[in-house]
Amino acid sequence: MNGDPLVTAAPRHAPVSDGPPVRVIARLSAVDRYLPLWIFAAIGLGLWIGHQWPGFAVRLDAARIAGVSAPIAVGLFWMMYPVLARVRYETVGQHARNTRLLGTSLVLNWVIGPVVMFALAWIFLPDLPAYRNGLILIGLARCIAMVLIWNSLACGSNELAAMLVALNSIFQILTYSVLGWLFLTVVPGWLGLPGAELAVTMWDIARSVLLFLGVPLAAGFLTRRLLVARRGAAWYDEVFMPRFGPTALLGLLYTIILMFAMQGDRIVSLPLDVLRIALPLAVYFVLMFGLSLLLAKRLGFAYDQSASLAFTAAGNNFELAIAVAIATFGLASGEAMAAVVGPLIEVPALVALVYVALWARRFFPAATPFPIPRG
Repeated sequence: MNGDPLVTAAPRHAPVSDGPPVRVIARLSAVDRYLPLWIFAAIGLGLWIGHQWPGFAVRLDAARIAGVSAPIAVGLFWMMYPVLARVRYETVGQHARNTRLLGTSLVLNWVIGPVVMFALAWIFLPDLPAYRNGLILIGLARCIAMVLIWNSLACGSNELAAMLVALNSIFQILTYSVLGWLFLTVVPGWLGLPGAELAVTMWDIARSVLLFLGVPLAAGFLTRRLLVARRGAAWYDEVFMPRFGPTALLGLLYTIILMFAMQGDRIVSLPLDVLRIALPLAVYFVLMFGLSLLLAKRLGFAYDQSASLAFTAAGNNFELAIAVAIATFGLASGEAMAAVVGPLIEVPALVALVYVALWARRFFPAATPFPIPRG
């Protein structure tokens, strides 16, 4: 395995079980198996830094790119670039022809996901409108970043995940403003509930998507194309990626530390508020992931497809949600607080769901028969 957290010990496209169920989790590297420890350590370190040095957040947020702290933007690029450099772009077209799979993803992401988060926000936070609005903003921001990490760790299809993320990005640009207005203002009015206003332009969202997906996607595509042309696919997959791939985990941990350092003092000082925000988020991640896996199983999708479908449906684009919450309601608002708590819950929740997915792998058909290079 070469210690790469984005490569599994077993061939992805071998039959999932033959006789007794294959213990996929037991065959992961030590880095993969203990990933929750590294992530919780990063969260703890970030919270400690933020609590010990309250002014750290102001300094960290002094330089911003597309509404997000520049150091965090660097971390987001760092964690996505190696994953996107692994994608075999020449096979993406094979997934694009699977209209049933793409249609299922669109329904999960742009119909079911926002409705589920809207319902949970009102059920759990009927008396806290600011936190409720923040949760709704998270539910509308479909994942375009960290999902690539979780998908790879769960042995999902990198190619399909890249395509679903690109599809989510397009819909995000076209529909986020409209859906924000709909779920924050119109739908509550239909139900006789108080609403809120959302002021965000299509360009604001397009700029965020371009930065957090477009730049690392272009870098990953060019890296693979140029190095394969120069040194060959075998060297790229067997020598370069086993060395370059693990740096995505470092980028992930770096980003988590900075994220929680920015809000560490606030999170520690409002534990009950954090708990109230955390409960509907935890329910949301489990519901969306479980529903997506069950639906994928019912539709007969292979495991690698099902994992990609489930993680893209369960994850959220917290970068966009945080940027929109701060731009619309202010840095000290309850909406911004809820948006920041989002990754606090999402990161450990989706790490746990990686292990759930690996356990559930035995119940799915073998993966799609595209040859995948081994690192």
